[in-house]
Amino acid sequence: MYDVYGIIGNPVSHSLSPIMHNVAFKELGIKAVYGAFLVKEENLKKAVEGIRALNIKGLSITIPHKESIMKFLDEIDRVALEIGAVNTIVNENGYLKGYNTDWIGVLKAFTKNEVEIKDKKVVIIGAGGASKAVVYAIKAGGAKEIEVYNRTFEKAKTLEKNFGIMAKPWNELKNASGDIIIQTTSVGLKSWKSPVEEEVLSRFKIAMDIVYIPLKTKFLSLAEKYAKVIDGLQMLLYQGVEQFRLWTGIEPPVKLMEEAIYKEVKKMEKEIKKEMK
Repeated sequence: MYDVYGIIGNPVSHSLSPIMHNVAFKELGIKAVYGAFLVKEENLKKAVEGIRALNIKGLSITIPHKESIMKFLDEIDRVALEIGAVNTIVNENGYLKGYNTDWIGVLKAFTKNEVEIKDKKVVIIGAGGASKAVVYAIKAGGAKEIEVYNRTFEKAKTLEKNFGIMAKPWNELKNASGDIIIQTTSVGLKSWKSPVEEEVLSRFKIAMDIVYIPLKTKFLSLAEKYAKVIDGLQMLLYQGVEQFRLWTGIEPPVKLMEEAIYKEVKKMEKEIKKEMK
């Protein structure tokens, strides 16, 4: 008998999580399988009931359910509560506890690339769901100053209120400067667009994009002329590594997981080249 894990979201068809986790289960000889489940917003409560009924051992949660799923769980980890989003569920005999490993993915991505966050000025582009975990991670890493730019200023102000960062109007982005810049919007996903001009990127030493299709986005291509760049797969990998630990209590084969998702993204890039305009 195999234990079942998976990811729920809408959409989920291009999720790399099944590839990453299944290769780890296979390598370690764990009798488990990880699948992708499309769940529409109106069916979320039923899906959570299904987790208990089918004894699904653990789940990854992706867009658009990271916030809305919280009310259906039995317990929320303190950090996930502070962030205001859950991306991981652990099922202990029908008792569902929510965690957030996205912020760990952000921190590990910097650590593994030998980038120090402490005492740095960090600029974050976007104030959507993904930026919450990024802001939390950067604060945890000891950044001296954090600025968030967003097209809808009110969303940035909400982050300012909740996390004590500085919200900045979008029209002031052209004047932004600092040590590290992080792109958290969906701009550049399967397209050749960047929310930030090259002149702005020239003022930073480190640039990170959470978009990973294409692997080297226009944002990173412009930034790498001036800065060390970190692609979006790094965050995905290390949040997944932490999920695996939470579910199994076992150290996963990180290198193998990394190789599997980079190989898959290379294949996906070839398929969507026509969309990259």
